[in-house]
Amino acid sequence: MISGNPKLISLAKYQSILDISQKKGLEGVFDKAKQQWVISDAESWVARVSLPWNMAPNDSGLLSVKDDFHLALVMIRAGIAVTGYFHNGEMLDHKVFRAYMVRQKQGKSQIKYLKTKGKSRAGSRLRLGESEQFFVEINERLQRYEVDYPITTWGISCAMTLFPYFFASETPPPFSKKQENLFSIPFHVQQPDFETLQAVHKKLNGIHLLLSEEGEAFFENVESSSLDIKNEEEDW
Repeated sequence: MISGNPKLISLAKYQSILDISQKKGLEGVFDKAKQQWVISDAESWVARVSLPWNMAPNDSGLLSVKDDFHLALVMIRAGIAVTGYFHNGEMLDHKVFRAYMVRQKQGKSQIKYLKTKGKSRAGSRLRLGESEQFFVEINERLQRYEVDYPITTWGISCAMTLFPYFFASETPPPFSKKQENLFSIPFHVQQPDFETLQAVHKKLNGIHLLLSEEGEAFFENVESSSLDIKNEEEDW
């Protein structure tokens, strides 16, 4: 079973966890698809550590900063989205996109409404047109990042109902759904705006620990230490 939510921990605490894992004979492997260091006993995982996107582990889990790291993020919800470009941790570009694509009375996006009702009156056509332009403008910005910068990693958070429309846009994104350097942002994004972009980028550069119940027993002394650890469950 899993114990609690992922917690932000310090680099010193992460290194202590690696030391304890080695002493107890636990296995550690890097899950590249999730950017996680996974520690297991003979039966199952006991700890999952989400690593900073700007760092890479060696075979022992020790971290080093990636050289010349170019990161592009995109977060999309109905009617609002944000993109951002970062080089070695510094934000060099951002853009917030808005569209009239939510029906006022129902609070439902036009795409979702047409999917359930199949109707298209004047207001509906306007909202649908803005929805289409919404994705075009987002992808034009991302295409510009692709042309102007050697992107190391792409990060995306997109509502599942909008995912097909994002990739089927008249102007497509500069990456495929299964591209190796495309990662899903592992934090809930409620309102993708400039403040959220800053907060998500900060979290992506942190170390987050998730323990199983067995893991709590293995790392009991570290968990009760005075090293910084706090819950990171903001709802943006």
